[in-house]
Amino acid sequence: MRPLIDRYRVRLPVSDSTPVVSLGEGSTPLLRAPRLSERLGADVYLKWEGANPTGSFKDRGMTVAISKALEQGARAVVCASTGNTAASAAAYAARAGVAALVLQPAGAVASAKLAQARALGARVLEVRGSFDEALEAARVLADRGTHVLVNSLNPLRLEGQKTAAFEILDELGVAPDVLALPYGGGGNLCAYARGFEEGGAGRPRILAGEAAQRSTTVASAIRIAEPVHAREVEEAIRASNGAIVSLDDDAILDAWRELALDEGVLCEPSSAAGLAALTVSELEPDMRIVCVVTGHGLKDPETAARLSPPPVSVDPDPDAIAEAAG
Repeated sequence: MRPLIDRYRVRLPVSDSTPVVSLGEGSTPLLRAPRLSERLGADVYLKWEGANPTGSFKDRGMTVAISKALEQGARAVVCASTGNTAASAAAYAARAGVAALVLQPAGAVASAKLAQARALGARVLEVRGSFDEALEAARVLADRGTHVLVNSLNPLRLEGQKTAAFEILDELGVAPDVLALPYGGGGNLCAYARGFEEGGAGRPRILAGEAAQRSTTVASAIRIAEPVHAREVEEAIRASNGAIVSLDDDAILDAWRELALDEGVLCEPSSAAGLAALTVSELEPDMRIVCVVTGHGLKDPETAARLSPPPVSVDPDPDAIAEAAG
């Protein structure tokens, strides 16, 4: 598979001298969702970003950010993270041979994401505070010149992430009528808006699903109290005649179950926020809809285990097994 940077080189801020740091990101499936399509009276597709190398959409932006950091002679990168950025930064930094420093809000990150970052060699520090406080500390370190910031405040991240919109256009031939996706910090939404605008095939109506209780939601990947891209998000939503949909945790988890049980897509809870937003929005019949599913369910196995039926113990007897199977 060609690296994402090579596939979209003419649309990215790279040159022939940029060393490409890649793990095979992008080219993720666009899955038609037949049961969701029937229920919603629409033509629904799932952009399955959990198929990226570290299990989330973050890899699209990280390949560009780390490649450019390496080109500029960086020896270390830093990020604040609720989990997915940390795993991606750690992986691509390891691939590039540079150090990665991860600042995470204490007690707010799913264990699988933390394990990813640690196993990939990142220096992980738990900040006694919120994500927003961790991000501010990361920005100060970057300003001192010791580290390159690889959060979405780094514009190179959004340049990489906009390629998901290019892939949708390549596959569908036109922009969807509606794009639904989770809204945490807002960087990914801005990247999609940029990608569709640059793609020149029209802009979809954007529905952004955010947690009503941002600071405490079960959807840990969007547990961000103060979205750093809030103003740009509002502009993108207004330009697309879209909406920001506030969702309680029950609505997000209902959508999470629906993706798993009806479409066979196991995502982390935050990734279902786009579908949850669709479910409560008014949709015209027969619309073409793309729902972005941002991260794999194995990012948060504790939630999956807690919300799923436990296994049933049986004797190794066919009759007993048949009876237990119902």
